[in-house]
Amino acid sequence: MKSNKLTLLVAALALSTSIQASDSLMMATTTSTDNTGLLDYLKPIFEKETGTDIKWVATGTGKALKMGMNCDVDILFVHAPASEKKFVSTGYGVDRQQVMYNDFVIVGPKSDPAHVNGMTPSAALAKIRDNKSNFFSRGDNSGTNKKEISLWKTAKVATPDTAKWYVQTGQGMLRTINMASEKSGYTMTDRGTWIKYMSQKADKNTMKVIVEGDKSLFNQYSVITINQEKCSKANPKAAKIFINWITDSKTQKVIADFRLLGQALFIPNAK
Repeated sequence: MKSNKLTLLVAALALSTSIQASDSLMMATTTSTDNTGLLDYLKPIFEKETGTDIKWVATGTGKALKMGMNCDVDILFVHAPASEKKFVSTGYGVDRQQVMYNDFVIVGPKSDPAHVNGMTPSAALAKIRDNKSNFFSRGDNSGTNKKEISLWKTAKVATPDTAKWYVQTGQGMLRTINMASEKSGYTMTDRGTWIKYMSQKADKNTMKVIVEGDKSLFNQYSVITINQEKCSKANPKAAKIFINWITDSKTQKVIADFRLLGQALFIPNAK
């Protein structure tokens, strides 16, 4: 009898552990989904509708991908398509699906000391270099940093890593914009974080959008499930629940309705 009770207890504990595991999701994501408040906005809705708890670490996309390869998370929510596709090709990621987009913008002092307002990204960066105006780079292998480096290449200008006017902050986007503002410098940011920054600064904001609208500034966000064949402790069931939920038309509308200063921070585009 005691043996049977013990067996039943062990089975119950195993079932409880299994339920808890399937009801919990760990995500690595870019700073913009966190800094803007999007994830805090989505979290209670997701948990109520799915019964699944979600936690996340907000960092640069490069570090998020590294966390995926280290099997530290169940899912990624990032914005560096080329690096994401490479991650999937290595076998660490599966079921990559697009969720939403916004665009990158170059912002700078309202006085625009380098006189680059309205230029193309390549022309603006080249002139900022020639003028030796302060430029603040994330310098952290984030999706934004990867895009910035690609724009220097497009401008046929070597990334000025050692120049005194080129500052690599190693910080998130909001902090980097603040540093640029303090030193009357330029930086590149995603529009969602820029809108968040404007909402925080209000009439104390000394910065403005200098360069925008070029097709090269398109900024796609996607989700990727960590492959359990590579990471045995990954939770693909919870990841699938999140992917199905965030790409559903109802949730896509919730994302579209997330606004600050009357502006959409992200545009849903799940297929």
